[in-house]
This record gives sequence, C-alpha cells and structure tokens, in this order.
Amino acid sequence: MIDLYTAATPNGHKISIALEEMGLAYRVHALDLSALEQKQPEFLAINPNGRIPAIVDRSNDDFAVFESGAILLYLAEKSGLFLPSDAKQRSVVMQWLMFQMGGVGPMMGQANVFYRYFPQTLPAAIERYQKEGRRLFEVMDTQLAKTPYLAGEYSIADIATWPWVRTHEWSGIEIDGLVHLQRWMTELAARPAYQKGIMTPPPSQMTDEEKAEAIAKMVTQ
Repeated sequence: MIDLYTAATPNGHKISIALEEMGLAYRVHALDLSALEQKQPEFLAINPNGRIPAIVDRSNDDFAVFESGAILLYLAEKSGLFLPSDAKQRSVVMQWLMFQMGGVGPMMGQANVFYRYFPQTLPAAIERYQKEGRRLFEVMDTQLAKTPYLAGEYSIADIATWPWVRTHEWSGIEIDGLVHLQRWMTELAARPAYQKGIMTPPPSQMTDEEKAEAIAKMVTQ
C-alpha cells in the first residue's frame, strides 16, 4: 500500500494518474493547501519542502519520496512500467521528464501566478511566462509530429506533462495550430487512468475567483 499525500493540482495529478496506470494500491490523503496543511509538522516529516505531492511506501519500510519527478521514477522502477531498461531509451524518457520538471511546470506555474494570482497586474511578467509556455508547447508539438508520445513510446514523461498542458487555459496559453499536441492531449485524456487520476482527490468546489483568492494568499505571504 502506498499513501499518497496530494491535492487537486497538476503535480498532484501526475502521481494519481501514474498509480492508476501502474495498478498500484494506494490510499489518498488530500491536503487543504489554503489551510496550509502542507506546512504542518506531520507533513514536513515526509516532505521537508512542504509541497505536494509526496508518497510513503508502506511495503518498503515506510519509505517516503517527495518531488513529483522523483516519485514517478520511484513508481516506474517499482512497477517495471513506463521507463525503458535500454540505456538510450531510458535517457530519452529522462530528458523529456526533465523538460517538464524544469520547463513546462515552472513556466506555467509562473504564468498562473502573474496571470491569475498576483495582487498587481504586471503585463511584462504575464507576457514573458505565457510566451515561454507557448514556446515549450511548440517544442512538444514538433516532437509529437515525429513520435506518438514524447519519448517515442508511452512513458512517465507523458504522465508528467499532460496534467500541466491540460490546464493551458488557466495559464492563458493558447494551443491553436498545435495539432500534434492536441492529438496527444485528446488521446491521453481518453485513458481511464487519466479520467480517474484527475478526479483524485476530487476537484475543489470553490469558484475560480475563490480559488484564485486562496492561492493568492499563499503566493504573497
């Protein structure tokens, strides 16, 4: 049994999707980020960085793993799925995983901050992160014109990236003209594990305005 500490965010959804795809038994602990439950001592003992997601593998001496990319690698190695054993193919998956971890996630996260949450409107910052997000989407579109999935075969790189790309409207980033990216998004969205994963935990019942206000408090404190 794996304990998953999470919330309804792209990074959280990476892990719930992966657990569903891999068929691993897990138990969900939904954290209320607006109440700063991720900063409480009991969670900091699992993840000293105070961010979701994190897991505790009860079948492996209560081994804790934090950072979504590290969790995906751990789960892939545990299950033997979605991470090739061939050194070159494994490296390709790792490259696209790092592309998400170092590029897509951070750039879209910053777009969200300045487009949705920051108390002052800073057009230059909004434009910078939205343009960079679009550029990264174009990189993926070019890759997906050549291969069905980011690393060729389906892998944890796709699992890591899709939950962020699906939120492009919230970031104010358009995907018009990116037909290969759109094909990939639609195909993955049809997989049962993705449909269940994005509902784990259930979405917040707050309105967009309430959600933006709650996150703004976290961002600016």
